[in-house]
Amino acid sequence: MGLLTEGTPYSWAETKKHADHVRRHGIRQFINQYKKLRERTRDVLYWGDEVEYQLVKFDHRNKRALLTLKTQKVLSELVKREQECPDDHPTTWRPEYADYMVEGTPGQPYGGLMAHFNLVEANMKLRREEIQKTLGPDEVPLSLTVFPRLGCGYFTDPPHDTNPSSGASRSLFFPDEAINSGHPRFKTLTRNIRERRGSKVAINIPIFKDKNTKEPFIEDFSGLVSGDGPQTAALPDHIYMDCMGFGMGLCCLQVTFQACCIEEARLLYDQLSTLCPIFLALSAASPVYRGYLADIDSRWTVIAQSVDDRTPQERGLEPLEPGNYRIHKSRYDSIDSYLSPESQIYNDIELVYDKDLYQEMVDAGVEDALSKHMAHLFIRDPITLFSENVDQDDEEDTNHFENIQSTNWQTMRFKPPPPNSDIGWRVEFRPMDCQLTDFENAAYVVFIVLLTRAILTFKLNFVIPISKVDENMKTAHERDAVRKGKFYFKKDVLTAMSPACACEVYAKCPKPTACKKIMDEYTLMDVNEIINGKGDFVGVLPLMNKYLDSVDIDVETRCTVMQYLQLISKRASGELMTTASWMRQFIEKHPSYKHDSVVSERISYDLLTKCDEVSHGKISEPGLLFLPVHKSGNVPNAVIKTHQYLDSKNQRK
Repeated sequence: MGLLTEGTPYSWAETKKHADHVRRHGIRQFINQYKKLRERTRDVLYWGDEVEYQLVKFDHRNKRALLTLKTQKVLSELVKREQECPDDHPTTWRPEYADYMVEGTPGQPYGGLMAHFNLVEANMKLRREEIQKTLGPDEVPLSLTVFPRLGCGYFTDPPHDTNPSSGASRSLFFPDEAINSGHPRFKTLTRNIRERRGSKVAINIPIFKDKNTKEPFIEDFSGLVSGDGPQTAALPDHIYMDCMGFGMGLCCLQVTFQACCIEEARLLYDQLSTLCPIFLALSAASPVYRGYLADIDSRWTVIAQSVDDRTPQERGLEPLEPGNYRIHKSRYDSIDSYLSPESQIYNDIELVYDKDLYQEMVDAGVEDALSKHMAHLFIRDPITLFSENVDQDDEEDTNHFENIQSTNWQTMRFKPPPPNSDIGWRVEFRPMDCQLTDFENAAYVVFIVLLTRAILTFKLNFVIPISKVDENMKTAHERDAVRKGKFYFKKDVLTAMSPACACEVYAKCPKPTACKKIMDEYTLMDVNEIINGKGDFVGVLPLMNKYLDSVDIDVETRCTVMQYLQLISKRASGELMTTASWMRQFIEKHPSYKHDSVVSERISYDLLTKCDEVSHGKISEPGLLFLPVHKSGNVPNAVIKTHQYLDSKNQRK
């Protein structure tokens, strides 16, 4: 969730007064870290994953599923071992936005050994087991992206009323009591996003039009609040939601890598950025919102709209006053520029950035593209600020930098080393929806890690114009985008363009990315072609197999890895469904479904019961998963103990 500073939170009015102070000192903190660490090299590959879980309670007597608000109790028990054994704990736990969510990571990062791929699934299973031990009867942790009836009546245990006229969210549907109560950051973010924007956020998601769906689909909110605010904000034929909880209350799967140096980190940032829409589509797991079937399968746009704190001027609804910016995206969205020098020619969308902060970084020796990237992030205001942290030592602290860096929630995040640590330059891959099983989550994580190795080994080049990546992001949300969507992708990923060559070819073009040479570099492909290859296009997966053939890997690890790659391959080809398609099919076949787009309490209960059974390996779903060879739903503790952090002492060194 980002920076969790302790202290007394300021109101939005107080935070706004200090916004320029935070920006100026945040950039100075970055410059100081950059000067200290830009020459740092020889860091090795360390990596880790983050899985978010929702705590679900089943009321079997009444056939209901609820979100249980037990995060504080659960976390207090989970972190005991971490506190008791700070140098030797297999899992790490952190709070997330809602009081029904927890985030789990491995206790130590994985390293460069191929055998570490055997640890991922076992560690994820251990995390699930650890959460389960803290829960009561009929309560389970689900790595579920979206709770189907989030915001529908009393959807939490214990139940709470909403308060549209006061509180942090002022939501019609989402009570403040569902927001994390253990840290002031979360309610402060919710309140300040609303107050900065000047109104509640307005999330509108196209509804899936079934044969009995109302035409047009328009909800009546008059019984929930006085005035016509919701009726004005809600669009016809859309599912309307009105607060941060509908976005940040969803769960995702993320992977972070440590690069050997800053140049490698920037290269991986660029190359993986083009894969973000592809993996958003491949991991699609969220077809239901506020009790309705949606006409999208992925969560990303929901979160983007849920934290869109832009003012009417910034959104282009009112004339700009001096000193303000027209900002084209929410602070949670796809990236706006590449970072490597050789990729700059592909930056074809307007990059809005703070010219003064940019110049300060350039004058301090920060490379041009990186300066623009940071100056672009820092057009945003800080959304939370704690009174104890206003004045900082810019030589030693980075809290002001992280304040704004960590609230720019983009598909990729470029992460400088923390001060006074042995952690290097890192890159975070952020677009994926959470999967139901540990096997699936491990498969996506291992695939991305292996892909970074193939990129570096074979010098793969996936970069296309940023504008096309944005178009791909829109396609990735579409229903069944894996099978039906067409994505812009590089025709030849094996040929890299040098910066000198790029300058020579395109220097005279007034609009270089409209130049025919660049337009000839990419074409429309489906996900199957991109991942598995077709015709003259080699495909991402065959290149990864080639990489595996070139490294020393034991039989057990190769078997594990090949099963993970097989899952991604079958999802890409359409042989296996995405989680979103599987859920959609379950709902449409449910005997209670009236083909009116409504996901009732009973349908939600049955769906989540099935999700729980799938997550724990109690049933098989051939259309969603295949049964891994020599694997079962139960990973013996011996596997965890045998492999528990290979060379963990060396890793910590």
